Amino acid sequence: MSGGVDSSVAAALLKEQGYDVIGITMCFNLADSLGRRPNCCGIQGIEDARRVAHKLGIRHYCINMQKVLEEKIIKDFCQEYLKGRTPNPCIRCNQFIKFDALLKKALSLGSNYLATGHYARIVKAPSSLPVRQAGKLQAPNYLLKKAKDSKKDQSYFLYRLKERQLKHIAFPLGDYTKEETRRLAKEFTLPVAEKLASQEICFLANMDYRQFLKSRKIEIKPGPILDKNADILGQHKGIAFYTIGQREGLGIAKGYPLYVNKIEAEENKIFVGKKKEVCKREFLVKEPNFIIKPKKNKIALNVRIRYNHPETPAEIEILGNKIKVNFLKPQFAITPGQSAVFYDNDIVVGGGIIERVLD
Repeated sequence: MSGGVDSSVAAALLKEQGYDVIGITMCFNLADSLGRRPNCCGIQGIEDARRVAHKLGIRHYCINMQKVLEEKIIKDFCQEYLKGRTPNPCIRCNQFIKFDALLKKALSLGSNYLATGHYARIVKAPSSLPVRQAGKLQAPNYLLKKAKDSKKDQSYFLYRLKERQLKHIAFPLGDYTKEETRRLAKEFTLPVAEKLASQEICFLANMDYRQFLKSRKIEIKPGPILDKNADILGQHKGIAFYTIGQREGLGIAKGYPLYVNKIEAEENKIFVGKKKEVCKREFLVKEPNFIIKPKKNKIALNVRIRYNHPETPAEIEILGNKIKVNFLKPQFAITPGQSAVFYDNDIVVGGGIIERVLD
């Protein structure tokens, strides 16, 4: 229970359905946001979760997760930017905190399930998959599927879950839209019914990530910005401050738009080019995780290369502990550090972390 509307409604729905519910809030010892939108794990969030638990008549626990946040999320966040990559801390939070450390804690308290306010669905798989999936995917016991509300679907952030975890996880909001969740919050007369949604990355507290990196006293060195011919066009402020596809903040006037095309961390160089030069087809994925294992090394699936990227057809080739993805059409800003998530219709097959683009 983060103290937000979604997790509060999830708890209320489970209570209404007859489950014996307890509330757990993670404490990261984060300062509350100074902006309009709250962060999910600050002091106010903990207090809001306590008020909701009191309203529902359920026990409420607050668990200190500051150490695991620092070790598993924040350190990686900083290191990835320093290596010229663009991390996704929400995916790592789900992998290492919510559905690892927190799930273990919930089970140790005697719970059978850990429920959250994520918009996604977990279903017990039928004895055989639909014909579309059966020819290329092995039949699992549990499936992770997209939410009913396509605008709020969060399955992209959950692809690293494993079957042993799925059987102990519940997403009560998977069949609801955000509008329906808001209406339910009012019907349950929850004290957070009108609360704004929290910002995406809790530990930034409405800071730009560049400000956050500066606040960590990390050494960041300027260097050259070059074109595809290796001609120097300008100076960058440090590779950690740039990401693939970025157009703003380059400080270069060429008479046409320039975009960050490639970052060479070891040489401290940034390459820029026209938009078409940032559109690529092939890339390698590391640290793959398959919720459903493919039957063949080469399969056709839909792929998302970031949360707001539309699913796009591609060929997936499994190469040992790496995966090569080949889009049918070039895609803009394939970004190392982000996750590529594989879908078959509304089912999450798996995914991995984009390692490098193959020019």
